[in-house]
Amino acid sequence: MKELVAAVREYGIGIGSDIVKVDMFLNHRMDTELYVKIGQAFADEFLQYKPDLVLTVEASGIAGALTTAIACGNIPVVFAKKSPTRNVTGDVYESRVFSFTHGVENHIRVAKQYIPKGSRVLIVDDFLANGEAAEGLCDLCRQADAEVIGIGVCVEKSFQPGHKKLAEAGYRVLALAKVTGIKDGRLLVED
Repeated sequence: MKELVAAVREYGIGIGSDIVKVDMFLNHRMDTELYVKIGQAFADEFLQYKPDLVLTVEASGIAGALTTAIACGNIPVVFAKKSPTRNVTGDVYESRVFSFTHGVENHIRVAKQYIPKGSRVLIVDDFLANGEAAEGLCDLCRQADAEVIGIGVCVEKSFQPGHKKLAEAGYRVLALAKVTGIKDGRLLVED
């Protein structure tokens, strides 16, 4: 997606050899116009598979999931919570996910009633690195007997194995911008 690629090139920062910082427009300060286009791009790709809901992980995935759900005809958005809460108890689907960005393991959870059996689920997230978050969300769908119809990510670090692992597992994966590396603090982005 040319607008997202342009934003990554202009505002993105590389830290070390593996940290991609795009918080100026994607996940700390959000460019709403860009997010509307992101949602439409995911809908253009995945609407043909008739998703019933969009699934993501709190918190950075919510904006892309919401604009995608709107573009798909106002279908529901479900987001997995990363920490226990007093209002999500009892019957939950739960999966372990290691966060590359934060360097911690999270137990993501969704109340069972929010992913009905047989649902056609579109997973949307802001980043794809090693694929842990997407695999955890796919695991929640397996537990729910729901079908993952696709995985959409805003920015993929294509120098890490996430996309390959998910594709080899049989998932359709769409990355709207692909960072191929970091050189002198600059992000190298595929056209």
